[in-house]
Amino acid sequence: MESEVLKEKIHTEPMLNDPRYITLLSLVVLIVTLLFWWCFSRRRQQRRSVLLTGLSDSGKTLLFVRLAYSQYRQTFTSMKENVEDYITSNTALRIVDLPGQERLRNKFYDQYKASAKAIVYVVDSVTIQKEIRDVAEYLYTILADPTVQSYSPSVLILCNKQDQPLAKGSQVIKSLLEKEINLVRVTKSSQLQSVDPSQSNKTTFLGKMGKDFEFSHLNCRVDIAECSANTGDDDNPADIKSLQEWILKL
Repeated sequence: MESEVLKEKIHTEPMLNDPRYITLLSLVVLIVTLLFWWCFSRRRQQRRSVLLTGLSDSGKTLLFVRLAYSQYRQTFTSMKENVEDYITSNTALRIVDLPGQERLRNKFYDQYKASAKAIVYVVDSVTIQKEIRDVAEYLYTILADPTVQSYSPSVLILCNKQDQPLAKGSQVIKSLLEKEINLVRVTKSSQLQSVDPSQSNKTTFLGKMGKDFEFSHLNCRVDIAECSANTGDDDNPADIKSLQEWILKL
């Protein structure tokens, strides 16, 4: 028995001391390490977009122009996406302004959602009560999306047009959205149940079962802020400062 152990030890030690074996092992470790870092950096690079989403006429394109070019320009309803690099002191991001028209928004959102590091959902603070159902339904669609559920990008609900006298404040808008999403959640669940009962248990349930919907119940961070893309100037963009500071924290 001792003889067999001794033979095995003698056979193994020369192999461990063989320079060719050591070189091969080192090469394998190096390749695995490089592959790991390549996959990791590629995934991080792919998810570097900040998506500006929301309904039409909420002010997304003007916000895009203010962020990307530090300028104030007259804008029109977008029929396609606007894309521009956004360099911060920490990293290089990509700002993507998505069309808000109902027949276009889902198409462009599906195209860019996998690259989203963050999502800015722009709300018209003046018309929010009139459009609350549409605003809440689209926000629900975004938050319940399987890609968003998987990657959990940071989300900012940006209450735009705060310079106008009839604008609702961010806390009022937050409360309106939570109440309306609570109703949307019930409606969506009922629709699935009526169409295909087997699918109702497979879909994402936003929030906590048995409790009224709150943004704090989600698995991704949701912030809320106020801004006005229509005021300020090129040298002192104070009214989009909340958005700029939020992006810097990414």
